Amino acid sequence: MKIGIVLYPTFGGSGVVATELGKALAQKGHEVHFITYAQPVRLGSYRENIFYHEVAVSNYPLFEFQPYETELASKLVDVVKHEDLDLLHVHYAIPHASAAYMAQQILESHGIRIPFVTTLHGTDITLVGKDKSFEPVISFCINKSNAVTAVSESLRKDTFTHFNTTREIHVVPNFIQASPVVPAAELLERRRKYAQDGERILCHVSNFRPVKRVEDVIQIFKRVNDVIPSRLMLIGDGPDRYNAERLCRELGVCSRVITLGKIRDAAKLMQLTDLFLLPSETESFGLAALEAMAEGIPVVSSNTGGIPEVNKDGYSGYLSNVGDVDGMAKNAIKILSNEATLNQFKTNAREQSKLFSLEEILPVYENIYNAVLKDVQTVK
Repeated sequence: MKIGIVLYPTFGGSGVVATELGKALAQKGHEVHFITYAQPVRLGSYRENIFYHEVAVSNYPLFEFQPYETELASKLVDVVKHEDLDLLHVHYAIPHASAAYMAQQILESHGIRIPFVTTLHGTDITLVGKDKSFEPVISFCINKSNAVTAVSESLRKDTFTHFNTTREIHVVPNFIQASPVVPAAELLERRRKYAQDGERILCHVSNFRPVKRVEDVIQIFKRVNDVIPSRLMLIGDGPDRYNAERLCRELGVCSRVITLGKIRDAAKLMQLTDLFLLPSETESFGLAALEAMAEGIPVVSSNTGGIPEVNKDGYSGYLSNVGDVDGMAKNAIKILSNEATLNQFKTNAREQSKLFSLEEILPVYENIYNAVLKDVQTVK
């Protein structure tokens, strides 16, 4: 198949999943065309069967805000026509689904039938999508998609709750590719750059938006460190980074907190840690938690959205109510205070992550593509 993938090319979960999906499809022999305004951060160097098409954003003085949706639709028309694509797969509803529908209608007027699959990732539905001004467009584009997927059952239910949706929505969870096991001696040597022997390392990775509740991370860490000598590794950046750093100073834990900013391959740092913290207000899936679990890192998290579909309470980690920093700290201490308990949770976390392996998920997407193409051929 020749597949066009439309995505946000940033560090966010939707962009990461879309890029990794495209790379996996290309490795299986499909021809994949990434279409976006910048090269995806996880794309890397040249790979066979992968092509990148940049959407040139104009700088015309008439527009206070550039019409990206229109420019994207025009680019989709161009790529479909000249690369002879079979289908489009758009990740994140706003504005990719509406741009794909516009391109579909333009191409149909030229006798070209191009189906598109829309994958809903989370904030396009649970945060941005709740803005009533978006509702008519999002509902329309979901209903006009040839197939729709959501990354969790929780997100699927939210979509039906907040939008006038009649289209069937398939739950296709996010996936992970397990990293090769690193020798213990190598991990210990790298770990000593951040913590002394006998100290635990806790970790949090996010875009530091308010929904991630990064200040809760600091509060949890303070309670853990009071009982067990620990370090906290913060990976990422965003609007709440300043508040997190301010709270570190107020609580007197700055010397124990390592703030690393945005890093392309956070997994290499996760490998060095003992526990992942995800106290989010809402998560449609919790990809960062899954990435940690794939490295054998147990997760202490909130129980919101799709997180309980990923993190199994009492097995790969623990779940608590949003804002329950005392409960999360107690659960963290329960895991970290005993070496045998910690090792068991690490083993369990890795096993749980295997339910979301690329080998399990990739054929599901391929089946959806084939079904969509079959429907289009039937209509023809």
